[in-house]
Amino acid sequence: MTYKLLFLDIDGTILKPDHTYSDATKQAIASVKKHGIDVFLATGRPLHEISGLAKDLDIHSFIAYNGAFAIHQDKTIVNEPIPESNMERFLNIAYENNNDLVMYTHRKNYFTDLTKPYINKFIDIFNLTQNDVFTPEITDKILSATVIDATPDQASLYEIESNLRLSPVHVAGAEHTYDILRTNVNKGYSVEQICHLLGVPREKTIAFGDGMNDKEMLEAVGEGFAMGNSPEDLFNYAKHKTATVAEDGIAYGLKQLGLL
Repeated sequence: MTYKLLFLDIDGTILKPDHTYSDATKQAIASVKKHGIDVFLATGRPLHEISGLAKDLDIHSFIAYNGAFAIHQDKTIVNEPIPESNMERFLNIAYENNNDLVMYTHRKNYFTDLTKPYINKFIDIFNLTQNDVFTPEITDKILSATVIDATPDQASLYEIESNLRLSPVHVAGAEHTYDILRTNVNKGYSVEQICHLLGVPREKTIAFGDGMNDKEMLEAVGEGFAMGNSPEDLFNYAKHKTATVAEDGIAYGLKQLGLL
C-alpha cells in the first residue's frame, strides 16, 4: 500500500508527559516524509501553541482546536468557530457551577480566571504561553473550549445540544478537565475534508492518537492506531493498538505497516 497522509496527535502520542519526544519519534516522522507522506499535527491544542514543535519536526500542515481549524501548507481547509450562542450558554453554566473555562481563538488562550492554583497547574501541564482573561468581545471568535475543575455530572451540563459531547482530557495532572467537542466538527471531520480536497482515498491514510478526542479521527482513516497509553474505550475505535508514547508507539506502528 502506498500511503499519502499521516495524522499525529500531540499530547500522549508525540509528546511524553514531560513535554519531550524521543529521537525515534522524530526520525520516524522524517523517514515517512522522505517516502512522500504528508504529515499533519492533529491536536486539541491551539495553533499558536504548537509552532515550536512544528518547526522542530518540520511539519507544515495542521488540524488544531480538536478539528475546528485545519490548514494544509498555508491553505485553510476548515475554519469552524463555536456558535456564539453556545459559548454564552457554556459561560453561564460555568459561572453557575463554579467551573472555569479556557477558550481558544486564533491568537490566545482566554481563561475565565487566571488567579486559581488549578488554572496555573493547567497552564503548566500544557506549557501554554499566550494567556489572557476572557472578555465578552471575543465570544464569537472561539474555536474550541475546555472545562476545568468539573465533576462528571457537571460536565454533562454542557451537552446542551445533541451534537455536543464532553471528552475527558487524557493527560496526567489534568483530571476533572473536559474538552467540549462537536460531533459535526472534530478531528475526524477535518480528516475527511482534507482527504476530499486533496483527492486522497481513506485507505491511504494513517492516524495515531491516545485520547477520546481522537476517536473520530481514528475511525476516519484507513489505518488508525491507538497508543498503548490510551484509555480502554479508545481501542474500540482503532484498527490497531501500538506501543505507548514512552515506548515509541508511532515508530512501532509505522514499522507494522512496513514504512520503517
